Amino acid sequence: METKNNNIVVLGGGESGAGAAVLAHLKGFNVWLSDAGDIKEKYRELLDGYGIAWEQGHHTMERILAAGEVIKSPGIPDTAPVIVALRERGIPVVSEIEFAGRYTDAKMVCITGSNGKTTTTLLTYHILQQAGLNVGLAGNVGRSLALQVATEKHDVYVIELSSFQLDNMYDFKANVAVIMNITPDHLDRYDHKMELYTAAKFRILQNQTPDDAFIYLQSDPVIAAQMAKMHIEARQFPFAEEKTDSTAAYVEGDNIVFNTPSGQFTMRRSDLSLHGLHNIYNSMAAGLSASLVNVKSDVIRRSLADFEAVEHRLEYVDTIAGVRYINDSKATNVNSCWYALESMTTPVVLILGGKDKGNDYTEIEPFVKQKVKAIVCMGKDNEKLLRFFGDKVPAIVDTHSVQDAVAEAARLASAGDTVLLSPCCASFDLFASYEDRGRQFKQQVKNLK
Repeated sequence: METKNNNIVVLGGGESGAGAAVLAHLKGFNVWLSDAGDIKEKYRELLDGYGIAWEQGHHTMERILAAGEVIKSPGIPDTAPVIVALRERGIPVVSEIEFAGRYTDAKMVCITGSNGKTTTTLLTYHILQQAGLNVGLAGNVGRSLALQVATEKHDVYVIELSSFQLDNMYDFKANVAVIMNITPDHLDRYDHKMELYTAAKFRILQNQTPDDAFIYLQSDPVIAAQMAKMHIEARQFPFAEEKTDSTAAYVEGDNIVFNTPSGQFTMRRSDLSLHGLHNIYNSMAAGLSASLVNVKSDVIRRSLADFEAVEHRLEYVDTIAGVRYINDSKATNVNSCWYALESMTTPVVLILGGKDKGNDYTEIEPFVKQKVKAIVCMGKDNEKLLRFFGDKVPAIVDTHSVQDAVAEAARLASAGDTVLLSPCCASFDLFASYEDRGRQFKQQVKNLK
C-alpha cells in the first residue's frame, strides 16, 4: 500500500509504536508519533536517539490528519475519536505488523487464539532457536517486529498476534498460520458479537497460498464452523486429542504422534516439560510449526522436553504449610481458567475476579463443582461472581486487594490443597496489567512464610 504523502503518523508510543516509528524513519518517511497518555522513558529515549518528533498527553489532530498513512497501536479501538476522524477522511490506518511486513522477506510463523498463544509462541521460538535458526520473536510477546526489521536481520519470525493486531492487517502474509482455539474474549471490542471476533482471528489466513500452512485445533467448534464458510488455500494441519483420517498431531496412549510433510515421529506424553491437556495442544501446534520450517524431529522432541514454563501461566510459586500456590494471572478469560482447572488434581481454592468483559461463567461450572472447595473473589466489584457462584461452592468470600485475597485463600486452604489464581478477568480494576497482578500475588504468597 503506497502512502499518499511522505508523512507517517504513529499513534501510541509503546513497544509496537516506537518500533514502527524507527522503521518508518529509517525508510525515509517524515515520522511523527502521538500518544494520548504518557510514553515510557525508554521509548522516549529510543525516539530521541533517532531524532523522531513525538508528543504525549494529547493528540494534535491537525498534524495527525496530515498523514499519508497512520500506524496505530493495537490497544486503540476503532471507535476512538481519532480513528473515526481518520476513517472519515480516507486516511489508511495499519498495524505495526502490517507495516513491518513490507520490509522483510523472512518467513512468518504467526500464532493466534483465545488461549495458549503465548505459550505456543514461546515454545515454537524455543524449538527454532535450539535448531540453530536465525529467528526473531515478536508481536504480543517479545520485541517490536518493526524494530527488529529496522535494525536486525532474521530469516524467520515467530509472532504472537492478537485479534486487535489482525484487525489492521491487510497485505501481510503468514507462511505458517496457527489458530489455537476461539472462545469468547474481548467481545466489548467487537460489538459483543462472537462472529466479528471470530472473523478477526481468521484474518491470519488472508493472502495464504497452497505453499503456506494452516495449523488449528480440529475439535474446536467455532473454528470448524468458520472453516465451513471459507475456501482455504493453505495446506491444513489439524491437531486434536483424538485421531481422525486428517489429524496431523494427536494422542495415542502415552504417545503424541506428529504426521509432518517429512514423515511421522512420536514423543512420549510424559516427556513433555509442560503438563495438562492444554499444554499437549500447545506442544502439538509448536511441533507442527517447527516441522514446517524444516526442523528435525529429534530437535523438536528435545526442545518440547526441556522448555521452561511461561511466567503467569500455571506458574508454580511455592508450597507453604502443605498448600501449593499457582500463579495463572494470564488467565484473563473463562476458557483459560477452564484449562487451568482441567489440570488440577487436588482440591482447589480459586481466586477469581477483575474487570469482567461480559463473561459467561457456566463453562467452568462443572469443574468448580467438582474440584473447587472455596472461591476468593478479588476485584473492585465482585457482585456478579458472588451471585453466580454463591450457591455452587462450600465457601465464597469477597476481597478487594491481593493482600486480603491471599490471606483469605491461605485461611481456607488445608495441607494438600492448591491455591490457584486464575482470575477469568482482565486486571485493570486493581492492577496495571496481568503481569503486575501475578507478581503482586507471588509477593503476597512469599509474605505468608
